[in-house]
Amino acid sequence: VQLVESGGGLVQPGGSLRLSCAASGFTFRRYAMSWYRQAPGKERELVAAISSVGGSTNYADSVKGRFTISRDNAKNTVYLQMNNLKPEDTAVYYCNARWEPTNYWGQGTQVTVSS
Repeated sequence: VQLVESGGGLVQPGGSLRLSCAASGFTFRRYAMSWYRQAPGKERELVAAISSVGGSTNYADSVKGRFTISRDNAKNTVYLQMNNLKPEDTAVYYCNARWEPTNYWGQGTQVTVSS
């Protein structure tokens, strides 16, 4: 099983990034997918989640209206489009796959928002 995140980097405030998470080794379409983040000294928090067929999404209040989660079950990939980034969005972003009781995590990708 692998979840490989990509697309992180350094961006100025107000900028955009698109994170991708490529999945392999399990039946992707059965799993709800989520993005979490963890900033230094803080607990990991849920950023956005999408249901297995993509019909339902939810977001942390702090990112509503700025971030969009989507998935392509044909490509076994989940995305996080992040717009109007703020310094407080700086964190390591993790991809998560969940189909109870199974739970998989990626290794994370760093997002730094700074001028």
